[in-house]
Amino acid sequence: MLILPGLFSPSAAFSQIDPVKRELLQVGYNAALEGHPPQSAYAFYYLNQPEFLQHTNLTFRVALAPTYLDSEFGLKSLLGEYTDLGVGIAGGGYADNYREIDQGQYEPNQSFLGYGAEGSLSVYHLFNPDHMIPLNGVLRGIAHFSTYDNDSETAATFVLPKDHTTFSVRSGLRWGGREPTLYPDLAMELSIWYLGEFRTHTGEYGFNDRKLEPQSHTFWGQAMLAYTMPELKHSFYLSLMAGTGINLDRFSVYRLGALLPLVSEYPLPLPGYYYQEISATDFILFSGDYTVPLEKTRRWNLDFTFATAAVDYLNGLEQPGHSQTGVGAGILYRTPSFKIMVGYGYGVDAIRTHGRGANAIGVLMQLDWGQAKEDIFSPTDPGLWRGIERVFGLFGT
Repeated sequence: MLILPGLFSPSAAFSQIDPVKRELLQVGYNAALEGHPPQSAYAFYYLNQPEFLQHTNLTFRVALAPTYLDSEFGLKSLLGEYTDLGVGIAGGGYADNYREIDQGQYEPNQSFLGYGAEGSLSVYHLFNPDHMIPLNGVLRGIAHFSTYDNDSETAATFVLPKDHTTFSVRSGLRWGGREPTLYPDLAMELSIWYLGEFRTHTGEYGFNDRKLEPQSHTFWGQAMLAYTMPELKHSFYLSLMAGTGINLDRFSVYRLGALLPLVSEYPLPLPGYYYQEISATDFILFSGDYTVPLEKTRRWNLDFTFATAAVDYLNGLEQPGHSQTGVGAGILYRTPSFKIMVGYGYGVDAIRTHGRGANAIGVLMQLDWGQAKEDIFSPTDPGLWRGIERVFGLFGT
């Protein structure tokens, strides 16, 4: 899987400087059981290092995939006591790939490869330093260069979009937030966002049937709560998202589908669907997850998930009906340093050759390498046998 092109480019643009030291390995994979879909996966190493290079106000963050990286240097309190500056660099191969999916049918002859490089400058301001739940404001400027190439199955008569630079402005308010981890025990968020994109070298492409807009504007928001019940130890996650836009095209539209929770900062899940199967100009998405432990240690758990959306489609990619729903279930195994979930998803309204309904299986995995190193190299008993036992018992501690 690690050599499949374009699957592992982390696209999360985080909306505040992460104050916690983290060293995580994240993997997610969805496999459809019908049709011939594009690959649906991510795998990346996430490092967040506060007090980088022994500078107390410098934080370094990087998400590193086999063909792509997304990094930022955060300077705490550079513009005031509660105002931080972030300088970001990202780029690599296959991150700007485009896969055309029309009414549940993957169209490889209209799909192509994309490569890119990006620089960003961000200002983060904390409005309520004396409160338990932070309210952060974000203002980010981004310059992103994209270049395109034919894939092995791209039609010879398909005209690629012109190479271009996109200048973007993103702003928003976020109250609370969620850590970049699988199945958090506690989190909440209320947020609202705007993204304006302004492109050079636009115009028609494809079979002269589609257009790259010179500018587009998207607006979205989320209300989210993750909570673990103190007595039962049951956990749940609920999210309500909505978005709309102006002058949206295939590059700026909202794309819903699959269950890959860390593929971006604001993923749009639909269990059982292909990744990015639904192209929507407007949407309301309600999703949730419920986890039930099967024994006292909470290592083995049953997990149930669902998502339902009301959507308006991008012109040219319409479908009958305006609702899309997916459900799923799986087995979650978790320790302090390791989580893995193997599950099944059913896309209730997904269109396939036999009609409505689609099946998929998936794997989600997270290794907290920081915690794992502590378990391996700092065992409670420094004796040789205890050390070896820690190494071999890493995924069961």
